[in-house]
Amino acid sequence: MNRGLAEGFSVSETHGILWRPANEMRVASDGLGWDSLYASTQREAPYEAQFEAVRDHLIILHLDGPVAVSRALGKSQSRRVIGPGGLFMLPGGMDFGVRLEGHLESLHIYLRQGIIEEVANDFGLRTSDASDLVPRLGVRDPLVEQLGLNLRDLLKHKDPSSRMYVDYVARLMAAHLLRRHSGNDSTYTVAPVGGLTRAQVERAIDFMEGNLSEPLALADVAKASGLSPSHFARRFKSATGAPPHQYLMSMRVERAKRMLLEREPIVEIALSCGFTHQEHLTRIFRRLTGMTPASFRRASQS
Repeated sequence: MNRGLAEGFSVSETHGILWRPANEMRVASDGLGWDSLYASTQREAPYEAQFEAVRDHLIILHLDGPVAVSRALGKSQSRRVIGPGGLFMLPGGMDFGVRLEGHLESLHIYLRQGIIEEVANDFGLRTSDASDLVPRLGVRDPLVEQLGLNLRDLLKHKDPSSRMYVDYVARLMAAHLLRRHSGNDSTYTVAPVGGLTRAQVERAIDFMEGNLSEPLALADVAKASGLSPSHFARRFKSATGAPPHQYLMSMRVERAKRMLLEREPIVEIALSCGFTHQEHLTRIFRRLTGMTPASFRRASQS
């Protein structure tokens, strides 16, 4: 279950835009153990280049601008002036050319083809339909933008414990792409699902409780319940009222509360409860309780 944090989706699997010497990398998900997607922010310098296909799907969110971008797909060429919030979306398996005509602050997201296939299977689509996404240039999509900005914020904190949330975001994004950015004429819908059985919920919670100090992936917990990660995420929320990543974070804070009453050092409590460091515990603890760990300890002793 516990894979090293050095594993995961790495920049070496991307098209090569991010390797260009003139680009200034800000932050990236290398080394965080994110398997479902890759993400990075950077300052891109103007360039023109051709790139060979990779298997996974590329989404570029423009963080500033406007800037003109030209894209070539085979004999088809398009040019758009794209402002902040605009998207460049390229399905996996496509060679392409691009010309960036000015400097650009951008967020690059590579979404695993395997995640698209998993979610497509939940939709009841044929495997071949899972790759039927449409290239986009300069469109706006509020949900993709918001999810992208959430990933950007996670990158700033370099938080390995965010892994389950990233898995959840990847599947939410995959479902949205299949619904809104697919060339298939069908309207994709997900049939309503019930919650987990009591036994499945207990197995999932027991697994999380037994591995709170680990950077858990959604697939790890789903496996304990005998479901695919996509099905598990939706059914767990139906059964408990919270997505798995939120429930896990609440469990970590509850364990931290118990340990704070035992006067253990806060830095050791943070690591024992799956937080990256003491500041990470303090930030999450304050968000969920309105208090810092130190103030909670003082209040409990008074």
